[in-house]
Amino acid sequence: MPTRSVTIEGKTWRVFPSGYVTQYDRDEFGVMFVAGVGDAREVRVTRYSPVGARSREASLGEMADTDLQQLFAQSQPSHTSPEAGYAR
Repeated sequence: MPTRSVTIEGKTWRVFPSGYVTQYDRDEFGVMFVAGVGDAREVRVTRYSPVGARSREASLGEMADTDLQQLFAQSQPSHTSPEAGYAR
């Protein structure tokens, strides 16, 4: 799965499709934001509806960094999300 990187408030986040499939199949995708590694890793998750391509990877590739920053602002911590296994 391809990943992208975006810097938000001085922290670099890797961004990739979560792979979690909802009932809306190609109309809504999960996106994970991951910063850090190991025990210091922070994970945030959100969902979005693609505007152009319906493929998870292609739609993520079409997004501008400002779009990713807006998605990040709507994201939630990993412990509140099934995509991240409700892990802290």
